Amino acid sequence: MNLHRMLLERAAAGRPLRVALIGAGKFGAMYLAQARVTPGIHVAAVADLSPPRAAESLARTGWPAEQYSAASLAEALAQGSTHITDDALAVIATGGIDVVIDATGSPAAGIRHALACCAHGKHIVMVNVEADALAGPLLAQKARAAGVVYSLAYGDQPALICEMVDWARAAGFEVVAAGKGTKYLPGYHQSTPETVWQHYGFTPEQVAAGDFNAQMFNSFLDGTKSAIEMAAVANAAGLAPAPEGLLFPPCGVDDLARVLRPRAAGGQLHHAGQVEVISSVERDGRPVFRDLRWGVYVTFAAADVRNRAYVERCFKEYGLVTDDSGRYTAMYKPCHLIGLELGISVASAGLRREPTGAPTGWLGDVVATAKRDLKAGEMLDGEGGCTVYGKLMPAADSLEAGGLPIGLAHRLKLKRPVAAGRPVGWDDVEVDLSSEAVKVRREMETAFGKASG
Repeated sequence: MNLHRMLLERAAAGRPLRVALIGAGKFGAMYLAQARVTPGIHVAAVADLSPPRAAESLARTGWPAEQYSAASLAEALAQGSTHITDDALAVIATGGIDVVIDATGSPAAGIRHALACCAHGKHIVMVNVEADALAGPLLAQKARAAGVVYSLAYGDQPALICEMVDWARAAGFEVVAAGKGTKYLPGYHQSTPETVWQHYGFTPEQVAAGDFNAQMFNSFLDGTKSAIEMAAVANAAGLAPAPEGLLFPPCGVDDLARVLRPRAAGGQLHHAGQVEVISSVERDGRPVFRDLRWGVYVTFAAADVRNRAYVERCFKEYGLVTDDSGRYTAMYKPCHLIGLELGISVASAGLRREPTGAPTGWLGDVVATAKRDLKAGEMLDGEGGCTVYGKLMPAADSLEAGGLPIGLAHRLKLKRPVAAGRPVGWDDVEVDLSSEAVKVRREMETAFGKASG
């Protein structure tokens, strides 16, 4: 509750937090829009593979051209201006930067940047949840050993879910389930970039006129993004996925406590303490009443049988919606503001040295799963593509099956056919064992393998 006061103190002392943003896409641009008007923050560098795109993002979000005209990072740090570059590693290696934001969306890039931050003593805010799902538990462990903060990104749903889980536990409740909403139908798992727009209802004219990335949008629709985000929550909040993965039950906010309770109590959860995503549409396509498509939730219950009756009476007295037994109830947040809220993570890491969520173990994994019958010799095209989608699995099950993580399923050639609906394994593809991302992932499997079981 004191972050703003702390930022004001840093501003008054002439010691703002010096921030480097890597990746000037939508999330990065949204952060830039708020960082410009946040006291105690100095965006010293914006690194992007396309420096002109970085300049466009700064201009689009209200930054005056003279603010980002610094010829060098040293000049930007000295003058309080912003340096634009395509060399992220050079920025990380430069003294004077306090917090690095990775908003690239590339798992391999995220791993590379996180390791560099550990080597150079920089806190890292990992917007790149794809990298976190691939190797986050190991990256967070390495950051702690290096004395720096590794943090999930506030404004993105995983960090907001972790905050709600922490609130419930700190208040003494038992967390029964936590997750988010999305639009889901079973057929979406087979969606491709060629078919995605019909599911969103966009016309060809709208797509042609807008800045739309079909593969990115498809990763949200086909379930991959939900799986990745719930793996991040599972690993940060200690909530285990169901053995069958995400079920996406249709559910509105008034039914959270009824639907998201264990099956033994009449709900749809495999177990208490589970991550789950709810759908904003019924299986026949009808909209769910009071859906939570853009929001996050936690369901919880009294933790102690000795005071349960008293706590449940308080639920009723203060207007909480419960299940029919009165035992289970829920809190939810109806929306999230993506990069507009990211400054909370930057301030928390830089001022408090606390993450807004970070992996503490390896409970959830996301495995590449065939969208159709795949033939030997085909190339996998990663998240949101035509060949595979990401399925959430308990990490122990993924490890035992030798599942190929979705974060590595890019430009890999299949050595053998894989039937539709089946997970792709490490042994099914030709893997470059010299790849840094592959090495880090293999290191995590070794380091956390026993714990995940």
